[in-house]
Amino acid sequence: MAEHDGAPLAVIAASLQRERHRAGLSLTEVARRARIAKSTLSQLEAGQGNPSVETLWALSVALDVPFARLVEPSRPKVQVIRAGEGPAVASEHADYVATLLSSCPPNARRDIFRISAEPGTARRSEPHMPGVVEHVVLSQGRALVGVTDDPVELKPGDYVAYPGDAPHVFEALEPDTFAVLVSEHV
Repeated sequence: MAEHDGAPLAVIAASLQRERHRAGLSLTEVARRARIAKSTLSQLEAGQGNPSVETLWALSVALDVPFARLVEPSRPKVQVIRAGEGPAVASEHADYVATLLSSCPPNARRDIFRISAEPGTARRSEPHMPGVVEHVVLSQGRALVGVTDDPVELKPGDYVAYPGDAPHVFEALEPDTFAVLVSEHV
């Protein structure tokens, strides 16, 4: 798998603090809701650690904000993200990297990610916020994608949409599997 730059810890730290304060929640309460250690959240807010995509998703659900709001740095209005660039977060359990391409602007309800994955362990996701729908277009390789109980095999150019508020999976079946994922917040 290609090297990737993680989402800057300073951005994650500032975002977590901003969203926690906006919600009026304590470190203890956010950690409890996300089912992570308070010390882990404290480290992340201090700009330390190496958060997995699972940890950041759990925090986004606990804070009731889109995932992208936690990892995206501010950008100019015209944005170009070259292959291999952008805030990327790796899975803790699978060879899977989600790179944020575009977060949800005001009055819109979607985030766009570039996914790179390798065969091996599937990326299994817990349900996201109620009403989330995920849309995936496979660009390269082959993958099983969708609701955990009934994933669909995708080939390049194939598209699938499924409820992101149900357990779901992305499992690469070939090396160098790439996709675009749109997370729609309804």
